Amino acid sequence: MKKIKAIVFGLLLVGFFGFSQLEASAHASDMHNGSTGQKVSELQSTLKKMGYFNTGVTGYYGPITETAVTKFQRDFGVPATGYTGPLTRGMLDKVHMMARIVHGEARGESYTGQVAVAAVILNRADSSRFPNSISGVIFQRNAFTAVNDGQYWLSPNTSAYQAVKDAMLGWDPSSGATYYYNPAQVSDKWIFTRNFIKQIGKHHFAN
Repeated sequence: MKKIKAIVFGLLLVGFFGFSQLEASAHASDMHNGSTGQKVSELQSTLKKMGYFNTGVTGYYGPITETAVTKFQRDFGVPATGYTGPLTRGMLDKVHMMARIVHGEARGESYTGQVAVAAVILNRADSSRFPNSISGVIFQRNAFTAVNDGQYWLSPNTSAYQAVKDAMLGWDPSSGATYYYNPAQVSDKWIFTRNFIKQIGKHHFAN
């Protein structure tokens, strides 16, 4: 299993049992085996887009959903409890935010290009030159066109979620880039002063 970048998690530096206790404290109010409703359907839909839930969305949290949640937790470094405590919800929130950016900014690009955009978000969160959280990076002023023009709020497709998953599990087609841009649509020429790394589709990646 590939190691996910620590900055993505935004989790406290405590041991596994500390994590498990935090998860357990919210067990009664979170989704778990036997839960039903719209929130369960939304969870199943997200897990399905990421390749963890391989059946129809039912709105019932049974053994299949529990297994899917456990697989997600193991891949993303969250204690594998099988239910959705605050750490799992926090990780899912990061996935949702990144998928919205990927869909809003790169849905017309190749799959590799979409993973590269997701990787840039992670690279920024890892860099001292940018905010050190996923939400901070995404909502930094004028950082992403999709946030400024409202495309961020479109519903991400399966490809966007898969791209985020691959980036968070370690694939970086951008080769460490912290910027990307479409040179045909640039209004601020400053971006051309950045160190060009490579081109993927219509996007140029740079540092």
